[in-house]
Amino acid sequence: MSYLTDLKRATGTGSARDGTQRHWWMTKSSVGLLILTPLFVFTFGPMLGQPYDAVVAYFARPFPSIVAALMIVVGFMHFKNGIKMVIEDYSHGFTREALIVLTTCLSYGAAATGLFAIAKIAL
Repeated sequence: MSYLTDLKRATGTGSARDGTQRHWWMTKSSVGLLILTPLFVFTFGPMLGQPYDAVVAYFARPFPSIVAALMIVVGFMHFKNGIKMVIEDYSHGFTREALIVLTTCLSYGAAATGLFAIAKIAL
């Protein structure tokens, strides 16, 4: 008894197609976040409650702004891929497609907004 259709057997994709690739991407981004999160906390944390001028001067330096930018990019891309997997597992039909488009746009929009804010401060 085979669960593969003739087309999937001919192309060799099976039922999952890209599950392993997604798993590895999520694993790599998780390791990246594991490293970036403490760096972000220790660079961002001291600036909480500081005056605006001190925060702008601090994030005008390269290291804090690079750490914040990397955290934003890796975090939102990890969110985008993770929520896409959840939506694919628990939603069907048009709702699935609409939610995937909505969360993808939200992720890219939030990442672009964060990067713009950091660039505006750093430059």
